[in-house]
Amino acid sequence: MLYLAQVQKKGLLGKSGLQLLARQKSENAWAILPEEETILAAEASSFSEGLFVLVELGVSRQVLTVNDAKEWLLDIVQKFLVNGITPAFLQQETERAEQWRQSLTLQSQELDRRALELEARKEQIQAMEEKLKREKRVMDTLSSQRQALTLQSQELDRRALELEAHKEQIQAMEEKLKRERRAMDSSSSQHKSQSNPAS
Repeated sequence: MLYLAQVQKKGLLGKSGLQLLARQKSENAWAILPEEETILAAEASSFSEGLFVLVELGVSRQVLTVNDAKEWLLDIVQKFLVNGITPAFLQQETERAEQWRQSLTLQSQELDRRALELEARKEQIQAMEEKLKREKRVMDTLSSQRQALTLQSQELDRRALELEAHKEQIQAMEEKLKRERRAMDSSSSQHKSQSNPAS
């Protein structure tokens, strides 16, 4: 685990120690240690007193590496302080990021709501399409039946005309027969009159 520490010289013998100041939590996050802790380390003897160093400790708190923190600190200054990135600015950016996240969440929820509405409308349209298809089939069936009825009606009209024509022919024949019968009756009466002049 990586720590930021400050080199200290202790005692008459000048034994070097490392006062741990902060601990790395993740790649870009550090935590200030709530209590001071100093670790005696021979590796610190090669560094000047008061110098800031980066210390890597093992699981059992043994010192693994000690490196000058100058380049690391300058890198932080270059990334943040040169560009005027202050804690207040970072706080503002954090708040802006949170507002942006909330806005995106609301937009996402709105999009989900609209997607559900569109899906419901799509289902309604599909239901209407199915209903229209059924009605069209019914209309086509009725149209076919109407055409058949029209043909049947035309056929009945044709037969009625034929029957009317036959009826007129029969009436004409009946009139002809009546005339012929009257003519025969008249002719028969004359013949009888001529055969019996005395009477």
